[in-house]
Amino acid sequence: MAAYVPLGGHAKRGLDILVAASALVILSPLMLFIMMLMKITDPGPIFFGHKRVGFDGKHFHCFKFRSMATNSAELLQKLLQSDPVAKAEWEASQKLRNDPRVTRLGRILRETSLDELPQLINVLRGDMSLVGPRPIVDDEIPRYSHRISAYKRVRPGVTGMWQVNGRSDTSYGSRVKFDSYYVRNWSILLDLRILFKTIGVVLKRDGSC
Repeated sequence: MAAYVPLGGHAKRGLDILVAASALVILSPLMLFIMMLMKITDPGPIFFGHKRVGFDGKHFHCFKFRSMATNSAELLQKLLQSDPVAKAEWEASQKLRNDPRVTRLGRILRETSLDELPQLINVLRGDMSLVGPRPIVDDEIPRYSHRISAYKRVRPGVTGMWQVNGRSDTSYGSRVKFDSYYVRNWSILLDLRILFKTIGVVLKRDGSC
């Protein structure tokens, strides 16, 4: 696929750099505190980087504070094999409300969205935008069907339409529609509205999982 400029161009990128850099400076003491707690309560890697599909279909590693046990893949496989209800939930949304892989500290980080703070680094690197579609993995591409072309027109976002409209309470199909709506209706004003709405969603922990 030929390279082209992401939707929003320089204006969107400028907003990303300004806000992400400022947020990293302001939040660095909190991030250091989280790193210390992780080392004390759950020895293992602090960061988790998962390969995601980015702008123009190119892959990148999406950073998060690790919120799962180091043997999370094994735990998931055992659960899906033994619990048909959990398997159906996973197949429908790629998420589990009662996820046995999540550590106690990880659950707090997820409920408050603090696990996603390292994605500010992804924003500065140009892998992600502050606002955009939820970053997906290769296995999810078929579920986007024809809408995958819209997804690839932008950088994935730290937050986005689906995060401020129910998050984990929304169906997978609804998330795809939210992503497509965002691409069709993008503007700096829409980005700012989503960013401000995200603050309220995080504080109220709406739809956290």
